Amino acid sequence: EVQLVESGGALVQAGGSLRLSCEASGFTFDDYAIGWFRQAPGKEREGVSCISIGDGVTYVIDSVKGRFAVSSDNAKNTVYLQMNSLKPEDTAVYYCTADQGWVCLGRGSWGQGTQVTVST
Repeated sequence: EVQLVESGGALVQAGGSLRLSCEASGFTFDDYAIGWFRQAPGKEREGVSCISIGDGVTYVIDSVKGRFAVSSDNAKNTVYLQMNSLKPEDTAVYYCTADQGWVCLGRGSWGQGTQVTVST
């Protein structure tokens, strides 16, 4: 059974940093792409980042480029989202996802989410 467990969400002041973790189990980690999606109140869910575990290729959306970075510790089956210079508009529930292959489509398994709140 595929399981994804996010952690690391918190209340932080603007300009601060957080590191989210997504611990995966129940599948062959190297065969998957792990994504981070977020959903803010009243807004549509959006993809934030993706890492293809097999080849290490990463991607982040333009609005977080230079502030967020995605990485993985394959020995721990864990993906991290390092978030720096946080802005109030980064406030959202952050979810990690697992899609078999190299692309984060959000069509596979989802975690339960972790709340990130950035105050002014």
